Amino acid sequence: MEVKIGIQNVVREIVLESTQDAETVSQLVSTAISSGSELRLSDEKGRTVIVPGASIGYVELGAEETRRVGFGTL
Repeated sequence: MEVKIGIQNVVREIVLESTQDAETVSQLVSTAISSGSELRLSDEKGRTVIVPGASIGYVELGAEETRRVGFGTL
């Protein structure tokens, strides 16, 4: 699932492909914003992104869909 994180006073957004589901990511974001703690997410390649909860401007969660491989007909 694609996750986009906008940081206050920063022009570029952070984009990562997370292996976690939308509900889990949403809960982690809510906790980080309400408590002012850090938001810690891991992507598909094992990298970890850490963002201070007080600096989060917005979080956009993409659709959870699996990618198809190859060519197919509809």
